[in-house]
Amino acid sequence: MNPFASISTLPFELPPFALIAEEHYRPAFLDGMSEQLAEIAAICASADAPTFDNTMVPLKRSGPLLTRVAEVFFNRSSSDSSDFTNALEEELAPLLAAHADAIRLDPGLFTRIAALQEQRDRLDLEPEERYLIERYFTEFTLAGAGLGDDDKARLRDYNKRLSTVTTRFEKNLLADTIDLALVLDDVSELDGLTPGQISAAAEAAHERGLTGRYVITLVLPTSHPYLAQLTNRGVRERLLAASRSRGIRGGLFDNRALVLEISRLRAEGARLLGFDSHAAGVTADQTAKTPEAVTDMLGRLAPAAARNARVEQADLQVQIDADGGDFELAAWDWAFYTERVRRVRYDVDTAAMRPYFELPSG
Repeated sequence: MNPFASISTLPFELPPFALIAEEHYRPAFLDGMSEQLAEIAAICASADAPTFDNTMVPLKRSGPLLTRVAEVFFNRSSSDSSDFTNALEEELAPLLAAHADAIRLDPGLFTRIAALQEQRDRLDLEPEERYLIERYFTEFTLAGAGLGDDDKARLRDYNKRLSTVTTRFEKNLLADTIDLALVLDDVSELDGLTPGQISAAAEAAHERGLTGRYVITLVLPTSHPYLAQLTNRGVRERLLAASRSRGIRGGLFDNRALVLEISRLRAEGARLLGFDSHAAGVTADQTAKTPEAVTDMLGRLAPAAARNARVEQADLQVQIDADGGDFELAAWDWAFYTERVRRVRYDVDTAAMRPYFELPSG
C-alpha cells in the first residue's frame, strides 16, 4: 500500500519516512491530482445554490493526498536532490501546472465563487469566511478564470511551458552551484574559518573523491557567509566570482536563454490577463498595487541607501588602511571588513557568539 494513501498515524501526522520509497511518489501525485479534480467536479455538479459550506469548505479541503505527497517530495527535492528527484520534478512540472489551471479556470467553480463574492455582504459570514471568499475570487480572477475559452487555452499553454522552463532553470542553477564549488589545496587557505567549518570543507572534498583537499560549497544568495571570515583575499575573490558566475558561463547549465524565454512567457501571459506587464500582474495583488508605486518607493529609498553605502565604504577603507592593506575595497572585501570594523569599533565578534545561539537552544 502506498504510504501517502492515508493520513499518517504518527504524532502531528508526520510523514512515515521509513515506509516511503521512490516508487511511491509518482503514483501518489497522479492519484492525488485525479482525486482532487473529482472533488472539484462534485462541487460544480451540485444542484444547490452556492453557499460557504457547499463550495468554499470542500474546495479548501480538497486534494489531501496531493498535499501530503507534494509537501514531502518538494521538501526532499529542495534539501536533498538527486537524479531521481530532478527527473520526477521535471516530469511533474507541466502536469501540476495543468492541474492547477484545471481548477482555477473551471467555469463552473468560478461561477459559484463569484456568486458568493457578489452576495458576501448579505451572507452571515465570520470575518475569516468572508476573507476566504474574497481571497479565492481574487486569485481565480488573476489566474484567468474570467477569460473566454480561446484565451484560457492559450493561457494553459503558456503556464505549461513556463512551468517546464522554470523547473529547468532551477535544476541548472542547482547543478552549476554544485559544479562551481571552490576547491582548495591547502588548509592555510581556509584561515579564518572555525575548526568545524574546516572539517566540513574536508568532508565535502572527500565526498567528491578529493581526499587531502578542501571544498567550499556554494550557497544562495550570492554573498557567501564565509566571505566575512576568510582572511585570504584571493580566496574571497575566487569564492565570490564562482557564486556570481552560476548559470552565465556557457555550457550545459547556462540559464541565459531560459531567462529570456521565462520573461517572454510571463509578458505574454500578463498581456492575456489584461496587464501591461508581468510586474503589473504581480503587484495587482500586493500592497503596492502597481509597478509605478514600487518604482516610486525605491526611488525614494535608493538615494539614502546609496549615501549610507558610501559612508560605510569609507569606513571600511579606513580599516583596510589601518590594517596595512595596500588595495582599494572590492566587493569580496565588504563582508570581511564589515566584521573587522564591528570587532574594532564595537568589540563584537559574531563568530564567537555563534555557539551560544544554536538552533536547538531556541
